[in-house]
Amino acid sequence: MSERMFGTDGIRGIANIHPMTAETALKIGRAAGYVFQQEARRHTILIGKDTRISGYMLENALTAGLCSMGVNVLLVGPLPTPGVSYIMRSLRCDAAIMISASHNEFHYNGIKFFGRDGFKLQDDLENEISRIVMNGEIDGMRPTAEEIGTARRIDDAVGRYIEFAKASFPKGMRLDGLKIVCDCANGASYKVAPNSLRELGAEVIAIHSHPNGRNINDGCGSVHPEDMRATVIRERADVGMAFDGDGDRIVMADNEGRLLDGNALLAVLGIDLLERNQLPQKTIATTIMANGGLQRALEPLGGKVIWTKVGDRYVVEAMREHGLILGGESSGHIVMLEHNVTGDAMIAALQVLATMIRREQPLSVLASAYHALPESHVSIPLNGKPVPSREALEEVQQQAEEELQGAGRVVIRPSGTEPIVRVMVQHDKLKAAETLAKHLAKKIGAM
Repeated sequence: MSERMFGTDGIRGIANIHPMTAETALKIGRAAGYVFQQEARRHTILIGKDTRISGYMLENALTAGLCSMGVNVLLVGPLPTPGVSYIMRSLRCDAAIMISASHNEFHYNGIKFFGRDGFKLQDDLENEISRIVMNGEIDGMRPTAEEIGTARRIDDAVGRYIEFAKASFPKGMRLDGLKIVCDCANGASYKVAPNSLRELGAEVIAIHSHPNGRNINDGCGSVHPEDMRATVIRERADVGMAFDGDGDRIVMADNEGRLLDGNALLAVLGIDLLERNQLPQKTIATTIMANGGLQRALEPLGGKVIWTKVGDRYVVEAMREHGLILGGESSGHIVMLEHNVTGDAMIAALQVLATMIRREQPLSVLASAYHALPESHVSIPLNGKPVPSREALEEVQQQAEEELQGAGRVVIRPSGTEPIVRVMVQHDKLKAAETLAKHLAKKIGAM
């Protein structure tokens, strides 16, 4: 096994190939049971999943591992990741596990953990689980008789989460008269999203809402929103929304069919909060890969942006550190800590809809304040050479940004998974972005 199994968002790989095998999942369950059960009482861990066919295999293996360590297990079945985080807290569980590979195709799967507070695990706990899986130090720990854990299903988990999501919508407000296209990605949101919207009064056109275990994210959802956008235009809908496989990402389309990514949605929500004087420190958090157009959209109202490392967990960490309530990523992870402790696509969608109703404006008007800066991306292969030092790359980036004189952004970072260095340049003019990106690639390649 590799020294560290966890990536930026849990463990992930092709189902039935290490580490996404039943054998490894059982060991992960046993290790997690040991790590979380440090107090002298019976612990409970909740397990949710998306709609992948391999979810059955991994769910049963994790359950067996946990029960074999004396942990009780609650099973909620297919449910969005933010729903798993919420219900785990509602039921006072000690931890939760989500089985999902998010936006990836069905033959992938993943395992991610949430601590007792509902937030994703810190690196030290993930490292401890990895270490125990690898060294086998708990192989001899075998509770017996009544000390073995039990497992039972929570049959009303979907309904519980629907009510939770709806409770985030302003009291007395309804969606009557709105026609909404809802692309469920044949994933974990296939019941939650259409039913939440219908119960609030919307006319819903649900598409890609019939999962069969193999069609999750297949030409649909937040990574492939083309069908959602086309349906909005064809049906003359007021708005469209496309979720990813586990329901923590969303992209939307306005009434004119314009596609709105996480940057645009953060701009809509951030501007609304600024104008209502409800955005703490007038600041939101997003990653260094977000578009500079987001910052420009907020600046006229005094809004600011905190830039974080790539990964929604780092966005959440920055939000908690600085007391912020809004953050997210370009990919559509929208975190609103007033409502949930992790990226929640359903709640983000409802807040955008509430903004439309509150301001009595279509989404096309609300989103017009955001204009994406043209971007150019280049990857520089290292070809066996060592990765340039962080200081050297930071110096190159700083020099490039000084040359731009505020007309754009530059991000240079080594890949965490491949022997390459990535360069992103954003500029008012695409040609200028492309020219600078090529120049930086040549400079880094010669280092």
